[in-house]
Amino acid sequence: MIQRDVTIVNQGGLHARPATFFIQKANTYKSSIWVVKGDRKVNAKSLLGVLSVGIAEGMSVTLVADGEDEERALDGLENLIKSGLSGE
Repeated sequence: MIQRDVTIVNQGGLHARPATFFIQKANTYKSSIWVVKGDRKVNAKSLLGVLSVGIAEGMSVTLVADGEDEERALDGLENLIKSGLSGE
């Protein structure tokens, strides 16, 4: 199991559209992946879970992955977040 802190850089944070891109990316990995914010830990592959955390621009969250492709999963999700969650 590995974890990494990331800061959300896109305007509007993880609202519906960027959260969808994030979840689609998370679902391409076999590892279990969670988003941790404060005392909340949600499944990164669940749209309702990610939206329920209310992640805004400038907030830091911890990504946690556990599984055979955990390193690749966190690299891919961190790169998506750094790109502004554009889905491109």
